[in-house]
Amino acid sequence: MRQLHGKPVCGGIAIGRLGFFRSRDRSVARVSVADAAAEHERFAAAHQAAMRQVTELQERARAEIGDKEAAVFEIHQMMLEDDDYLDAIRGVIIEQMCNAEYAVTVTREEFARSFAEMDDPYLQGRAADVRDISDRLLDCLAGRSGELDVGDEPVIVAAKDLTPSETVQMDKRKILAFVTGGGSSNSHTAILARTMGLPAVVDVGDSLDESLDGLPVIVDGFTGAIYVEPDAETTAAMEKRRVEEAARQTMLDSFRGKPNRTRDGKEVMVYANIGSVAEVELVHRYDAGGIGLFRSEFLFLGSSDYPDEDTQFAAYRKVAKEMGGKRSIIRTVDIGADKQIAYFALDAEENPALGLRGLRLCLERPEVFKTQLRALVRASAFGKLAVMFPMVASVWEVAEAKALLETVREELRREDRPFDPDMEVGVMIETPAAAVISDILAREVDFLSLGTNDLTQYTLAVDRQNARLERFCDPHHEAVLRLIRTVVDNAHANNAWVGVCGELAGDTAITETLLRMGVDELSVSPPKVLELRKTIAECTVG
Repeated sequence: MRQLHGKPVCGGIAIGRLGFFRSRDRSVARVSVADAAAEHERFAAAHQAAMRQVTELQERARAEIGDKEAAVFEIHQMMLEDDDYLDAIRGVIIEQMCNAEYAVTVTREEFARSFAEMDDPYLQGRAADVRDISDRLLDCLAGRSGELDVGDEPVIVAAKDLTPSETVQMDKRKILAFVTGGGSSNSHTAILARTMGLPAVVDVGDSLDESLDGLPVIVDGFTGAIYVEPDAETTAAMEKRRVEEAARQTMLDSFRGKPNRTRDGKEVMVYANIGSVAEVELVHRYDAGGIGLFRSEFLFLGSSDYPDEDTQFAAYRKVAKEMGGKRSIIRTVDIGADKQIAYFALDAEENPALGLRGLRLCLERPEVFKTQLRALVRASAFGKLAVMFPMVASVWEVAEAKALLETVREELRREDRPFDPDMEVGVMIETPAAAVISDILAREVDFLSLGTNDLTQYTLAVDRQNARLERFCDPHHEAVLRLIRTVVDNAHANNAWVGVCGELAGDTAITETLLRMGVDELSVSPPKVLELRKTIAECTVG
């Protein structure tokens, strides 16, 4: 028996044969052409074919696995229409008088490398999307169809990596689990696995190779262990765990529709964190009481230019309407630090985590900020929306943001546009400065939401992106917990409620501690909602 290790991204136990998925050979040679204009016309025809295929894939994804996975093909459509991408391909064809296949390949590697070198995991994930749309173009240029097959029998699908198109085009009835040599918790393979409820392990490395094809394996999606040709003892132990996990999931399902109430009667709001309109479906699927953090920057990250007011309004209105009166907290655009967007044209910073980001950037770009606020306020007429400002350190920042918000309201009144005049306003507590002055901030807003990821980073002076410092980045550190308690006490003394939307909210080892402090709301990734509800039901906070 051999044992491999990777990063677990979706829990569960899968037992079966490993089927190694082989991507198509798309190696391309440079060929000189006599007529660059004609070659570009050939590329344009392939481009139109690729657009049709992506539209069909989007519909297929929506029908088979829901709007969330279909959303990735909206991103693919935008990328295929991106002027910078298309101009780069055209430039290579014309300047080098070469075949379209070579131009697509060169552009693919250039754009993918740029995304892969970014710090933000979301943007790193776009590297796979660039490769995916480029490979689709290559297939269209070669006249190949997009259909894929994983075989006749259910298998554990293994690959060096998988693109969104490859995963969506597989027959889901024949997949027991996913294992990839590369990838991350934010990869499309990981997202698809979580949506389908399949065990998945990524980032296994070079030890995952085609020599394992057809061998019996066990995938432990909880620990990241992969057992190749497992012995009888291991198989029996994992079979037992699989039965236990199925019973656990059944037990968690029994918490659907139940109140988030402790043994001694304390009610807590349990909300969900999401990153796109498509993920609202997950909020309902996992029975969350509302949205505690809607990362509005997805609208900006998925666009080649600043999204206009109507585009944003349509997205926020859709959230408000689909949530049916449940509170949805929209965080204003949080760009900067590890989230960089080319068209923002931000200067390089020596210390970006301490630089122009979050609310700071919004106040420096009031025209961008005002557009978003107008869209948000207009959408508030269609449901219970709340607005939340990230990366606050000073009272004057909140005062400026509120002043612009009031300007927007006055404009909309003059335009006779409807909106909710009582829309809640909140701030994120992510800096020690904000925690220390939380009593003053609480008088300015309706609620405070603790972003414990950044609060931990800034309190402990530890870069949370640095894997080597993981043991130093302790969200349970007494200094962090004391700041949380200070924020809760200050908020309640000034008639504001308090939520936690960072990773600590889903850490059930500390749920009771947070509730004893008086935290009113916990917002977690949708799949964690029922487990958190169960934990709350077992707590006594007195």
